[in-house]
Amino acid sequence: MSSQVASHRVGKKLVDVIFGASAACAEAVKQHGKEKVTNATIGAIMDEDEKLACIPTMEQVFHQLPIADAIAYAPIAGLPGYLNTVIDLTFADNKPEGYMAAVATAGGTGAIHHAIVNYSEIGDQVLTSDWFWGTYNVLCQEQGRTLATYELFDENQNYNIASLTAKVDEILAKQNSLLLIINTPAHNPTGYSLSESDWDGVLDLCKKHAANGKKVNLLVDIAYIDYAGEKNETRRFMKKFGNLPENIFTMFAFSMSKGYTMYGQRTGAIIGLSAKKELTDEFYEATKYSSRATWSNINRGAMAVLNTIQQDEKLLASFEQEREDLYQIIRQRAAIFMDEAKECGLKALPYKAGFFISVPAKDSKAVCEKLYDDLIYAVPLKKGVRIAVCSVPTKKMYGMAAKVLKALQAVEG
Repeated sequence: MSSQVASHRVGKKLVDVIFGASAACAEAVKQHGKEKVTNATIGAIMDEDEKLACIPTMEQVFHQLPIADAIAYAPIAGLPGYLNTVIDLTFADNKPEGYMAAVATAGGTGAIHHAIVNYSEIGDQVLTSDWFWGTYNVLCQEQGRTLATYELFDENQNYNIASLTAKVDEILAKQNSLLLIINTPAHNPTGYSLSESDWDGVLDLCKKHAANGKKVNLLVDIAYIDYAGEKNETRRFMKKFGNLPENIFTMFAFSMSKGYTMYGQRTGAIIGLSAKKELTDEFYEATKYSSRATWSNINRGAMAVLNTIQQDEKLLASFEQEREDLYQIIRQRAAIFMDEAKECGLKALPYKAGFFISVPAKDSKAVCEKLYDDLIYAVPLKKGVRIAVCSVPTKKMYGMAAKVLKALQAVEG
Protein backbone atom coordinates (compact mmCIF):
# COMPACT_ATOMS: atom_id res chain seq x y z
CA MET A 1 0.00 0.00 0.00
CA SER A 2 1.35 3.43 -0.92
CA SER A 3 1.79 6.07 1.76
CA GLN A 4 2.12 9.82 1.63
CA VAL A 5 3.21 10.41 5.23
CA ALA A 6 6.87 10.58 6.23
CA SER A 7 8.52 7.17 6.58
CA HIS A 8 8.77 7.44 10.37
CA ARG A 9 5.00 8.11 10.56
CA VAL A 10 3.84 5.10 8.57
CA GLY A 11 1.45 2.88 10.56
CA LYS A 12 0.91 5.34 13.40
CA LYS A 13 -2.58 4.71 14.74
CA LEU A 14 -3.96 5.48 18.18
CA VAL A 15 -5.68 2.53 19.81
CA ASP A 16 -7.30 3.72 23.02
CA VAL A 17 -8.72 0.90 25.13
CA ILE A 18 -10.40 3.37 27.49
CA PHE A 19 -12.52 4.95 24.81
CA GLY A 20 -13.26 1.51 23.36
CA ALA A 21 -14.56 0.30 26.73
CA SER A 22 -16.59 3.50 27.11
CA ALA A 23 -18.20 2.95 23.70
CA ALA A 24 -19.24 -0.61 24.66
CA CYS A 25 -20.72 0.78 27.88
CA ALA A 26 -22.67 3.46 25.98
CA GLU A 27 -24.27 0.75 23.84
CA ALA A 28 -25.28 -1.20 26.95
CA VAL A 29 -26.89 1.91 28.44
CA LYS A 30 -28.98 2.35 25.28
CA GLN A 31 -30.12 -1.26 25.49
CA HIS A 32 -30.60 -1.76 29.24
CA GLY A 33 -30.87 1.73 30.74
CA LYS A 34 -28.39 3.62 32.92
CA GLU A 35 -29.66 2.20 36.23
CA LYS A 36 -28.66 -1.37 35.31
CA VAL A 37 -25.24 -0.57 33.87
CA THR A 38 -22.04 0.08 35.87
CA ASN A 39 -19.62 2.35 34.06
CA ALA A 40 -16.17 1.91 35.63
CA THR A 41 -14.30 3.21 32.58
CA ILE A 42 -14.31 6.99 33.05
CA GLY A 43 -11.23 8.68 34.52
CA ALA A 44 -13.22 11.64 35.83
CA ILE A 45 -15.28 12.16 38.97
CA MET A 46 -18.96 11.34 38.47
CA ASP A 47 -21.39 12.32 41.20
CA GLU A 48 -23.89 9.97 42.85
CA ASP A 49 -26.34 10.68 40.01
CA GLU A 50 -23.64 9.68 37.48
CA LYS A 51 -23.20 13.19 36.16
CA LEU A 52 -19.79 14.79 35.70
CA ALA A 53 -18.89 16.36 39.03
CA CYS A 54 -17.83 19.99 39.13
CA ILE A 55 -16.45 21.90 42.12
CA PRO A 56 -19.09 24.65 42.60
CA THR A 57 -16.65 27.40 43.59
CA MET A 58 -14.54 26.73 40.50
CA GLU A 59 -17.68 26.92 38.33
CA GLN A 60 -18.72 30.20 39.95
CA VAL A 61 -15.30 31.81 39.42
CA PHE A 62 -15.05 30.45 35.87
CA HIS A 63 -18.40 31.98 34.86
CA GLN A 64 -17.52 35.33 36.43
CA LEU A 65 -14.19 35.78 34.63
CA PRO A 66 -13.80 39.12 32.86
CA ILE A 67 -13.99 38.39 29.13
CA ALA A 68 -10.40 39.60 28.60
CA ASP A 69 -9.13 36.92 30.99
CA ALA A 70 -10.95 34.28 28.96
CA ILE A 71 -9.95 35.35 25.45
CA ALA A 72 -6.59 37.16 25.60
CA TYR A 73 -3.32 35.45 24.78
CA ALA A 74 -1.27 34.34 27.76
CA PRO A 75 2.52 34.64 27.95
CA ILE A 76 4.32 31.62 26.48
CA ALA A 77 5.56 30.51 29.91
CA GLY A 78 2.21 31.19 31.58
CA LEU A 79 0.84 34.00 33.75
CA PRO A 80 3.50 34.92 36.35
CA GLY A 81 1.00 34.79 39.23
CA TYR A 82 -0.13 31.36 38.08
CA LEU A 83 3.43 30.03 37.96
CA ASN A 84 4.25 31.27 41.48
CA THR A 85 0.99 29.81 42.80
CA VAL A 86 1.60 26.47 41.10
CA ILE A 87 4.95 26.13 42.85
CA ASP A 88 3.27 26.88 46.21
CA LEU A 89 0.47 24.38 45.48
CA THR A 90 2.88 21.67 44.38
CA PHE A 91 4.85 21.70 47.63
CA ALA A 92 2.46 23.27 50.20
CA ASP A 93 4.48 23.39 53.47
CA ASN A 94 7.07 20.90 52.20
CA LYS A 95 9.19 23.03 49.88
CA PRO A 96 12.58 21.37 49.45
CA GLU A 97 15.83 23.32 49.54
CA GLY A 98 16.87 24.42 46.08
CA TYR A 99 16.02 26.58 43.10
CA MET A 100 12.64 26.23 41.41
CA ALA A 101 11.03 27.35 38.17
CA ALA A 102 7.71 26.59 36.48
CA VAL A 103 6.33 26.73 32.94
CA ALA A 104 2.65 26.37 32.05
CA THR A 105 1.68 23.32 29.98
CA ALA A 106 -1.33 21.87 28.24
CA GLY A 107 -2.46 19.76 31.18
CA GLY A 108 -0.30 17.23 32.95
CA THR A 109 0.20 15.52 29.58
CA GLY A 110 2.01 18.61 28.34
CA ALA A 111 4.32 18.49 31.35
CA ILE A 112 5.22 14.87 30.59
CA HIS A 113 5.81 15.81 26.93
CA HIS A 114 8.22 18.58 27.94
CA ALA A 115 10.14 16.28 30.29
CA ILE A 116 10.58 13.62 27.59
CA VAL A 117 11.61 16.13 24.90
CA ASN A 118 14.10 18.01 27.06
CA TYR A 119 15.40 15.43 29.54
CA SER A 120 15.92 12.29 27.47
CA GLU A 121 17.99 11.73 24.33
CA ILE A 122 16.45 10.73 20.99
CA GLY A 123 16.63 6.92 20.78
CA ASP A 124 16.96 6.48 24.54
CA GLN A 125 14.82 4.45 26.89
CA VAL A 126 12.59 6.30 29.35
CA LEU A 127 11.71 4.30 32.47
CA THR A 128 8.46 3.87 34.41
CA SER A 129 6.67 1.04 36.25
CA ASP A 130 4.97 -1.88 34.47
CA TRP A 131 1.57 -0.61 35.62
CA PHE A 132 1.39 2.77 33.90
CA TRP A 133 -0.83 5.28 32.14
CA GLY A 134 -0.71 4.19 28.50
CA THR A 135 -0.15 7.71 27.17
CA TYR A 136 3.42 7.61 28.56
CA ASN A 137 4.18 5.12 25.81
CA VAL A 138 2.52 7.21 23.09
CA LEU A 139 4.44 10.32 24.20
CA CYS A 140 7.75 8.45 24.11
CA GLN A 141 7.11 6.96 20.67
CA GLU A 142 6.04 10.33 19.27
CA GLN A 143 9.41 11.78 20.31
CA GLY A 144 11.58 8.90 19.08
CA ARG A 145 12.12 7.30 22.49
CA THR A 146 11.04 3.93 23.86
CA LEU A 147 9.37 3.24 27.19
CA ALA A 148 11.00 0.62 29.41
CA THR A 149 9.39 -0.71 32.60
CA TYR A 150 10.32 -2.25 35.93
CA GLU A 151 7.98 -4.31 38.12
CA LEU A 152 6.03 -2.00 40.42
CA PHE A 153 5.30 -4.65 43.07
CA ASP A 154 7.32 -7.54 44.48
CA GLU A 155 5.85 -10.90 45.50
CA ASN A 156 4.66 -9.38 48.79
CA GLN A 157 2.89 -6.49 47.03
CA ASN A 158 5.49 -4.00 48.29
CA TYR A 159 7.27 -1.42 46.12
CA ASN A 160 9.82 -3.36 44.08
CA ILE A 161 13.03 -1.44 44.63
CA ALA A 162 15.04 -4.49 43.50
CA SER A 163 13.36 -4.49 40.09
CA LEU A 164 13.82 -0.73 39.76
CA THR A 165 17.49 -1.04 40.69
CA ALA A 166 18.12 -3.80 38.16
CA LYS A 167 16.44 -1.85 35.37
CA VAL A 168 18.15 1.46 36.14
CA ASP A 169 21.53 -0.33 36.32
CA GLU A 170 20.82 -2.00 32.97
CA ILE A 171 19.77 1.18 31.18
CA LEU A 172 22.56 3.36 32.56
CA ALA A 173 25.11 0.77 31.46
CA LYS A 174 24.07 1.76 27.91
CA GLN A 175 22.98 5.41 28.31
CA ASN A 176 24.64 8.46 29.83
CA SER A 177 21.35 9.78 31.17
CA LEU A 178 17.96 8.51 32.25
CA LEU A 179 14.49 10.00 32.62
CA LEU A 180 12.57 8.11 35.32
CA ILE A 181 8.81 8.79 35.57
CA ILE A 182 7.10 7.99 38.88
CA ASN A 183 3.36 8.63 39.21
CA THR A 184 2.62 9.10 42.92
CA PRO A 185 0.70 9.60 45.14
CA ALA A 186 -2.55 7.91 44.05
CA HIS A 187 -0.97 6.19 41.06
CA ASN A 188 -2.91 5.64 37.84
CA PRO A 189 -3.96 2.83 37.44
CA THR A 190 -3.34 1.09 40.81
CA GLY A 191 -4.02 3.73 43.46
CA TYR A 192 -0.63 3.00 45.05
CA SER A 193 1.46 5.73 46.72
CA LEU A 194 5.17 5.43 47.41
CA SER A 195 6.04 5.59 51.11
CA GLU A 196 8.84 7.74 52.44
CA SER A 197 11.06 4.67 52.76
CA ASP A 198 10.23 3.75 49.13
CA TRP A 199 11.45 7.21 48.16
CA ASP A 200 14.63 6.75 50.21
CA GLY A 201 15.37 3.68 48.09
CA VAL A 202 14.67 5.50 44.83
CA LEU A 203 16.85 8.49 45.73
CA ASP A 204 19.71 6.34 47.04
CA LEU A 205 19.72 4.59 43.67
CA CYS A 206 19.72 7.93 41.82
CA LYS A 207 22.60 9.21 43.98
CA LYS A 208 24.63 6.06 43.29
CA HIS A 209 24.49 6.65 39.55
CA ALA A 210 24.97 10.40 39.91
CA ALA A 211 28.19 9.70 41.83
CA ASN A 212 29.37 7.70 38.82
CA GLY A 213 28.83 10.68 36.53
CA LYS A 214 25.48 9.72 35.05
CA LYS A 215 22.68 12.25 34.57
CA VAL A 216 19.50 11.22 36.35
CA ASN A 217 16.30 13.13 35.58
CA LEU A 218 13.27 12.37 37.72
CA LEU A 219 9.70 13.32 36.80
CA VAL A 220 7.11 12.97 39.59
CA ASP A 221 3.63 12.90 38.05
CA ILE A 222 1.36 14.32 40.77
CA ALA A 223 -1.85 14.52 38.69
CA TYR A 224 -3.96 12.86 41.44
CA ILE A 225 -2.33 14.36 44.52
CA ASP A 226 -5.42 16.37 45.52
CA TYR A 227 -7.31 13.09 46.07
CA ALA A 228 -4.54 11.33 47.99
CA GLY A 229 -5.12 12.60 51.53
CA GLU A 230 -4.22 15.57 53.74
CA LYS A 231 -2.19 17.99 51.60
CA ASN A 232 0.93 18.21 53.75
CA GLU A 233 0.94 14.54 54.68
CA THR A 234 0.87 13.55 51.00
CA ARG A 235 3.69 15.98 50.18
CA ARG A 236 6.09 15.18 53.01
CA PHE A 237 8.28 13.12 50.68
CA MET A 238 9.03 16.24 48.61
CA LYS A 239 11.46 17.55 51.26
CA LYS A 240 13.76 14.71 50.25
CA PHE A 241 14.50 16.39 46.91
CA GLY A 242 16.39 19.25 48.54
CA ASN A 243 20.14 19.61 47.97
CA LEU A 244 20.50 16.61 45.68
CA PRO A 245 23.66 16.30 43.52
CA GLU A 246 23.48 18.70 40.59
CA ASN A 247 23.32 15.85 38.06
CA ILE A 248 19.99 14.75 39.55
CA PHE A 249 17.31 17.06 38.15
CA THR A 250 13.79 16.76 39.57
CA MET A 251 10.55 17.77 37.86
CA PHE A 252 6.89 17.67 38.87
CA ALA A 253 3.93 17.38 36.49
CA PHE A 254 1.12 19.56 37.89
CA SER A 255 -2.42 19.33 36.49
CA MET A 256 -5.62 21.33 36.98
CA SER A 257 -7.68 18.57 35.36
CA LYS A 258 -8.56 16.53 38.44
CA GLY A 259 -7.87 18.89 41.32
CA TYR A 260 -9.99 21.65 39.80
CA THR A 261 -12.44 19.45 37.79
CA MET A 262 -11.29 21.31 34.65
CA TYR A 263 -10.35 18.31 32.50
CA GLY A 264 -11.18 19.89 29.15
CA GLN A 265 -9.48 23.22 29.83
CA ARG A 266 -6.08 21.51 29.43
CA THR A 267 -4.10 23.47 31.97
CA GLY A 268 -1.09 22.31 33.93
CA ALA A 269 2.57 23.10 34.56
CA ILE A 270 5.98 21.54 34.79
CA ILE A 271 8.06 22.52 37.82
CA GLY A 272 11.83 22.08 37.84
CA LEU A 273 13.99 21.79 40.96
CA SER A 274 17.75 21.76 41.33
CA ALA A 275 20.45 22.62 43.86
CA LYS A 276 22.03 24.72 41.10
CA LYS A 277 20.28 27.87 39.84
CA GLU A 278 21.82 27.64 36.36
CA LEU A 279 20.07 24.31 35.86
CA THR A 280 16.61 25.64 36.75
CA ASP A 281 17.26 28.65 34.50
CA GLU A 282 18.17 26.22 31.72
CA PHE A 283 15.00 24.21 32.46
CA TYR A 284 12.83 27.33 32.22
CA GLU A 285 14.26 28.34 28.85
CA ALA A 286 14.18 24.84 27.35
CA THR A 287 10.60 24.06 28.39
CA LYS A 288 9.40 27.53 27.36
CA TYR A 289 10.94 26.89 23.93
CA SER A 290 9.08 23.56 23.75
CA SER A 291 5.82 25.32 24.59
CA ARG A 292 6.26 27.79 21.72
CA ALA A 293 7.06 24.91 19.38
CA THR A 294 4.08 22.79 20.48
CA TRP A 295 0.99 24.81 21.48
CA SER A 296 2.44 28.35 21.66
CA ASN A 297 0.55 29.37 24.81
CA ILE A 298 -2.15 27.74 26.90
CA ASN A 299 -5.57 28.51 28.35
CA ARG A 300 -5.42 31.91 30.04
CA GLY A 301 -8.91 31.59 31.56
CA ALA A 302 -8.11 28.47 33.58
CA MET A 303 -4.92 30.05 34.90
CA ALA A 304 -6.96 33.09 35.95
CA VAL A 305 -9.46 30.83 37.75
CA LEU A 306 -6.68 29.28 39.83
CA ASN A 307 -5.21 32.69 40.66
CA THR A 308 -8.60 34.11 41.66
CA ILE A 309 -9.41 31.22 44.00
CA GLN A 310 -5.98 31.16 45.63
CA GLN A 311 -5.94 34.91 46.30
CA ASP A 312 -9.34 35.01 48.05
CA GLU A 313 -9.44 33.36 51.50
CA LYS A 314 -13.20 32.87 51.45
CA LEU A 315 -13.24 31.38 47.95
CA LEU A 316 -10.29 29.16 48.79
CA ALA A 317 -11.93 27.84 51.98
CA SER A 318 -15.15 26.91 50.16
CA PHE A 319 -13.21 25.45 47.21
CA GLU A 320 -11.05 23.24 49.44
CA GLN A 321 -14.07 22.00 51.40
CA GLU A 322 -15.97 21.12 48.20
CA ARG A 323 -12.96 19.26 46.85
CA GLU A 324 -12.58 17.44 50.17
CA ASP A 325 -16.21 16.33 49.87
CA LEU A 326 -15.45 14.79 46.46
CA TYR A 327 -12.36 13.10 47.87
CA GLN A 328 -14.39 11.53 50.68
CA ILE A 329 -16.94 10.16 48.19
CA ILE A 330 -14.17 8.49 46.16
CA ARG A 331 -12.57 7.19 49.34
CA GLN A 332 -15.85 5.62 50.46
CA ARG A 333 -16.39 3.95 47.08
CA ALA A 334 -12.86 2.52 47.08
CA ALA A 335 -13.24 1.28 50.67
CA ILE A 336 -16.37 -0.67 49.73
CA PHE A 337 -14.58 -2.39 46.86
CA MET A 338 -11.37 -3.15 48.78
CA ASP A 339 -13.25 -4.43 51.87
CA GLU A 340 -15.41 -6.71 49.74
CA ALA A 341 -12.37 -7.84 47.72
CA LYS A 342 -10.70 -8.94 50.95
CA GLU A 343 -13.85 -10.75 52.07
CA CYS A 344 -14.33 -12.67 48.82
CA GLY A 345 -10.63 -13.33 48.13
CA LEU A 346 -10.17 -11.07 45.10
CA LYS A 347 -6.50 -10.11 44.88
CA ALA A 348 -6.63 -6.42 43.99
CA LEU A 349 -3.38 -4.47 43.95
CA PRO A 350 -2.57 -2.41 47.08
CA TYR A 351 -4.69 0.74 46.95
CA LYS A 352 -3.85 3.85 48.96
CA ALA A 353 -5.88 6.58 47.23
CA GLY A 354 -6.98 8.03 43.92
CA PHE A 355 -9.31 7.39 41.02
CA PHE A 356 -8.48 3.77 40.16
CA ILE A 357 -8.17 0.24 41.51
CA SER A 358 -6.52 -2.52 39.46
CA VAL A 359 -6.88 -6.29 39.52
CA PRO A 360 -4.17 -8.45 37.89
CA ALA A 361 -5.39 -10.69 35.05
CA LYS A 362 -3.60 -12.77 32.43
CA ASP A 363 -6.29 -12.04 29.82
CA SER A 364 -7.77 -8.73 30.89
CA LYS A 365 -9.75 -8.28 27.67
CA ALA A 366 -11.56 -11.59 28.20
CA VAL A 367 -12.24 -10.73 31.86
CA CYS A 368 -13.70 -7.35 30.88
CA GLU A 369 -15.87 -8.99 28.24
CA LYS A 370 -17.07 -11.54 30.81
CA LEU A 371 -18.05 -8.63 33.08
CA TYR A 372 -20.45 -7.54 30.34
CA ASP A 373 -22.67 -10.41 31.56
CA ASP A 374 -23.23 -8.38 34.74
CA LEU A 375 -23.37 -5.10 32.78
CA ILE A 376 -20.11 -3.96 34.37
CA TYR A 377 -17.71 -2.08 32.09
CA ALA A 378 -14.05 -1.69 33.07
CA VAL A 379 -10.82 -1.05 31.15
CA PRO A 380 -8.54 -3.93 30.04
CA LEU A 381 -4.86 -3.08 30.51
CA LYS A 382 -1.82 -5.15 29.59
CA LYS A 383 -1.43 -6.59 33.09
CA GLY A 384 -5.00 -6.49 34.41
CA VAL A 385 -8.36 -4.77 34.78
CA ARG A 386 -8.69 -1.11 35.77
CA ILE A 387 -11.76 -0.05 37.74
CA ALA A 388 -12.49 3.67 37.92
CA VAL A 389 -13.93 4.11 41.41
CA CYS A 390 -14.12 7.85 40.69
CA SER A 391 -16.96 7.25 38.23
CA VAL A 392 -19.07 4.56 39.92
CA PRO A 393 -21.81 5.76 42.32
CA THR A 394 -21.55 4.34 45.84
CA LYS A 395 -24.67 2.17 45.53
CA LYS A 396 -23.20 0.37 42.51
CA MET A 397 -19.91 -0.40 44.28
CA TYR A 398 -21.60 -2.99 46.48
CA GLY A 399 -21.15 -6.50 45.09
CA MET A 400 -18.76 -5.45 42.32
CA ALA A 401 -15.67 -7.12 43.77
CA ALA A 402 -17.42 -10.52 43.87
CA LYS A 403 -18.53 -10.09 40.26
CA VAL A 404 -14.99 -9.25 39.18
CA LEU A 405 -13.76 -12.37 40.97
CA LYS A 406 -16.45 -14.44 39.25
CA ALA A 407 -15.43 -13.12 35.82
CA LEU A 408 -11.74 -13.73 36.62
CA GLN A 409 -12.43 -17.33 37.67
CA ALA A 410 -14.58 -17.96 34.60
CA VAL A 411 -11.75 -16.86 32.31
CA GLU A 412 -8.69 -18.10 34.19
CA GLY A 413 -10.12 -20.99 36.20
